[in-house]
Amino acid sequence: MDNKDEKAFAGKTAIVTGANRGIGYEVARELSAKGFRVVLACRSLDKAKGAADKLEKEGFKVLPMECDVSSEPSIQKFVKDCEAYLDKLDVLVNNAGIFVDPYDATGSVFQAPVSRIQKSLNTNVFGPFLLIQGLVSLMKGSGRIVNLSSGMGQLSEMGGGCPAYRISKTALNALTRIFSEELKGTRIKVNSVCPGWVKTDMGGANATRPVEKGAETVVWCATLPDSGPTGGFFRDKEPIAW
Repeated sequence: MDNKDEKAFAGKTAIVTGANRGIGYEVARELSAKGFRVVLACRSLDKAKGAADKLEKEGFKVLPMECDVSSEPSIQKFVKDCEAYLDKLDVLVNNAGIFVDPYDATGSVFQAPVSRIQKSLNTNVFGPFLLIQGLVSLMKGSGRIVNLSSGMGQLSEMGGGCPAYRISKTALNALTRIFSEELKGTRIKVNSVCPGWVKTDMGGANATRPVEKGAETVVWCATLPDSGPTGGFFRDKEPIAW
């Protein structure tokens, strides 16, 4: 953080990782429109500020911050900054993620180097794991945690190819279930969302869904009432198989 005058974010606050583009940016925009003050947590502060400039032109109050979810020291610094600047955290959206599998024959599980699996786990699993661990105390017993997963992580429909991405999203779903179970008795809800095949840098131009559709269920899970579900996996606001 480079603006010490911002001392605290009051009111409803959400953190969205990877908020500078794609689904993350749209989720940040829609949560802002619902009255949240959104922390734009991005790999670099420049990217966060770029996204903040666009959202501020729409009249939204956001806070750009640096958080590289592949780096434990970066996450630790981010958590400390949040503890210093936020009165309370209401929503954490673990959106940032990577897809590093090739689509040719080298994308086979038999050809995949373990370093590719490790890189995917580091960003797609260990990042959310550390953020939830570090930030859950700021929720003060009430909040919403949304993990951006994928149908490619469903064991019920598991296929071949893309092992790094598949394994990482299956593991992320396990985190959703574990955290949700250990948070029972609080008003903190933890859910996974499959946004579908969305037109983003990751999804590509041939994807079938606009970014607004990809963000829809994420925002829904982020704003669930206290009577809403926890420990679930959702697409289009409906539960899907693990």
